[in-house]
Amino acid sequence: MNRCATYYRGALKKTYLADNYPYKMNWEQLLSLRRYGDVNKRLRKEQDETRLGFEVDYDRIIFSSAFRSLQDKTQVIPLSKTDFVHTRLTHSLEVSVVGRSLGRVAGKKILEKHPHLKDVHGYQFNDFGAIVAAAALAHDIGNPPFGHSGEKAIGEYFKTGQGARYKEALSEKEYQDIIDFEGNANGLKLLTESREGVEGGLRLSYATLGAFMKYPKESLPKKTTKHIADKKFGFFQSEKQAFVAIADELGLNQTRKGKDISFSRHPLTFLVEAADDICYTIIDFEDGINLGLISEDYALEYLIKLVKDRINTKKYNKLAYKEDRLSYLRALAISTLISDAIDVFVANEEAILAGTFDVALLDKSKYTAQIDDIIALSVNKIYRSQDVLEKEIAGYRIISDLLDVYTTALIRTHNGKASNYDQLVIKMLPGFYQHSDKPIYEILLNTCCYVASLSDSAAVHMHNKIMGKQL
Repeated sequence: MNRCATYYRGALKKTYLADNYPYKMNWEQLLSLRRYGDVNKRLRKEQDETRLGFEVDYDRIIFSSAFRSLQDKTQVIPLSKTDFVHTRLTHSLEVSVVGRSLGRVAGKKILEKHPHLKDVHGYQFNDFGAIVAAAALAHDIGNPPFGHSGEKAIGEYFKTGQGARYKEALSEKEYQDIIDFEGNANGLKLLTESREGVEGGLRLSYATLGAFMKYPKESLPKKTTKHIADKKFGFFQSEKQAFVAIADELGLNQTRKGKDISFSRHPLTFLVEAADDICYTIIDFEDGINLGLISEDYALEYLIKLVKDRINTKKYNKLAYKEDRLSYLRALAISTLISDAIDVFVANEEAILAGTFDVALLDKSKYTAQIDDIIALSVNKIYRSQDVLEKEIAGYRIISDLLDVYTTALIRTHNGKASNYDQLVIKMLPGFYQHSDKPIYEILLNTCCYVASLSDSAAVHMHNKIMGKQL
């Protein structure tokens, strides 16, 4: 059956493909240049080519304090003392570069298939690259110190630690937001949250915000389907209104209604995710080799399997040093996976626009076996190495102690029972996080977000001060 009908959402037409098949999103709406907080739309054909709106998004992210803090946040090895191991900042920059390439190549193919986007509206293939590059640059901006263990440490404090005492003061979803503290949701909060005199956060374009939103759902219900977009959640209850506004502006398919809402992903989110997957698969592996956690023999065996169809054996054999051999294989592996991800994206564009494509692009890669082998080795040799485990344990304690001191002081003040010590602790916090006259959910969530904003070293330094280990 291939019946079609149409309906209108706002001023833009969408197509209903068949019975029990979702509405298809359209690129014109998905590429919205309107900025979060704008009243009026922005048209592509009226843009200044020397200062394109999507490129402004990139600039605003890279100059933000939240992005700068990534220079000292863990990617793989917490508190590493070596200068060749990636931090969240270097990882984010590399993901952005890969994302830009993915976006440009995909954009060229999309414009060939939908020429009206260029002929009528003025979109260029570089626009797609700029959107994906900006969203990829911000993809880790909400992550706490000490890597993914930092997220778990925040959640555990409120689930099994002293923070569990606040459960009764919160709604079910508010409590879930905190015990499953999610860097992606915190990222959206950072990008959109208004402060006194600063409306709309960084005021990014809706297209970039949409591409950033990897998991367009609430914290509850959890993983109701096997769809990749249901894997985690993408916004806190405090940003629910902002999230819905973004989804509505972009015309994202609503996949769940009523008290529990969720939407389909923005199609370019799949490219942002692919850029991240490519980089951590290949570059984390390279870090493990440089640290001596994985032998070069393994690297040669695993990477050459991935690039065997494209490697220039003569050129490779002339490389005398390990660093140069790894650099060559890494570049070739990334290029190989970029081309493959584009093939998967283009082949599944219709399903992606309909919201029915339910896995990551690399999950459909013809190199899945090689990717899985590399990731399995990285997990065994890097992510579970003794050095990583020891520092993650320390990170758990540091985050738990900081949360306990700050939340206790703020909630006591909220209840009119603050001690002199509590007042001193609150004065240590930045002004935005000192407010104790807000609802308990906002106090607790803002405190989580403050701790999440700390770099690894800043968290250690603050912990030492509070525990009296450093004056």
